[in-house]
Amino acid sequence: MRMVDVIAKKRDGGKLTTEEINFFIKGYTAGDVPDYQASSLAMAIYFQDMDDQERADLTMAMVESGDQIDLSDIDGIKVDKHSTGGVGDTTTLVLAPLVAALDIPVAKMSGRGLGHTGGTIDKLEAVEGFHVEISDEEFVRLVNEDKIAVIGQTGNLTPADKKLYALRDVTGTVNSIPLIASSIMSKKIAAGSDAIVLDVKKGAGAFMKTDEDAEQLAHAMVKIGNNVGRRTMAIISDMSQPLGYAIGNALEVKEAIETLKGEGPEDLNELVLTLGSQMVVLGGGAETLDEARGKLQEVIDNGKALEKFRTFLENQGGNGDVVDDVSLLPQAAYEIEVPAKQSGVVSRMVADEIGIASMLLGAGRATKEDTIDLAVGLMLRKKVGDKAEEGESLVTIYSNREDVEDVKEKIYANIEIAEQAEAPKLIHTIITE
Repeated sequence: MRMVDVIAKKRDGGKLTTEEINFFIKGYTAGDVPDYQASSLAMAIYFQDMDDQERADLTMAMVESGDQIDLSDIDGIKVDKHSTGGVGDTTTLVLAPLVAALDIPVAKMSGRGLGHTGGTIDKLEAVEGFHVEISDEEFVRLVNEDKIAVIGQTGNLTPADKKLYALRDVTGTVNSIPLIASSIMSKKIAAGSDAIVLDVKKGAGAFMKTDEDAEQLAHAMVKIGNNVGRRTMAIISDMSQPLGYAIGNALEVKEAIETLKGEGPEDLNELVLTLGSQMVVLGGGAETLDEARGKLQEVIDNGKALEKFRTFLENQGGNGDVVDDVSLLPQAAYEIEVPAKQSGVVSRMVADEIGIASMLLGAGRATKEDTIDLAVGLMLRKKVGDKAEEGESLVTIYSNREDVEDVKEKIYANIEIAEQAEAPKLIHTIITE
């Protein structure tokens, strides 16, 4: 088999066989297929697309290019959740204990963030003492006993994806549905879950900007998961404005605690219940999404979800008292208001640019080497569709530096006020098969 023949076949619109896809991925991972041939095939895929079988084969070839996590010692159906990113996306912090409170195992492998704010691990480390440096044996024990644990990404998962993604980034082939879908799903499958729930974001703060692109990606990933034996569901949710009110690590932990108490922002609560319902159904805890939602609301109302979060934090060295006293989280030195310059209704809030404003304070990383300031961030006081009077606060800046004119400037440039506006629809589509 020759790589040039594989490239030519896809260039001319042909369907690649499982053997041809495996030949490419194995050869590229090993260094036998050079970058120029890999980029040529990526461009051919970009223009000619792939069918469902090709997408599934590409995904599994990338899964098999490295380590795979074995979660078979954990009892029950392991359900994982993946979000395609966003600003103020606190869902995992709420979802994990919420679903675990219904005795569905949440064995979560998470990473550190690059961008607006930290990743799930960074956020959790805002709780004093919390750590993810636990052994595989301890990880399994905690999930079996308390149904929840989080561990850092370890091992050599999907090296083919890492290599191919870096190449796509510099060859103009990032925006290809089969390449995006296989990249995301290969990592989820290699992480060992039995079932997967996907939150595909759409809008200014998301990778997919339009309804059409988001739907294509969501359906592609659901089909890949189901084709390779992982029950998969998805939703498409709005990210034209930040989710919830908090953007920043300690601030988001506080918001997660409030949500587990039933006192969180309406949009975050709705998203969590929608995603959680899919996780509960896939995990065998309910027959229907409506039944699952009712059970989730019950463990919020009776306090079991909040207690599960406390147990989870304490099991991994964290101070569980933050559940009762959020002032134990890192505190910023300055709270600075950003007042509205005119009266009206908030009509636009550019999510990714507001996220960058938070990163300027130190809430996120511009490079992997950057250190995150866990205390800083933004608290939105208004969302799209809310009335604002001149002089009323739009955003509170939590900062450890007094001069925040650069942050204010970024915020003012990306929040618009008009005579009228409506809040965007949060949940666009629910995909169950």
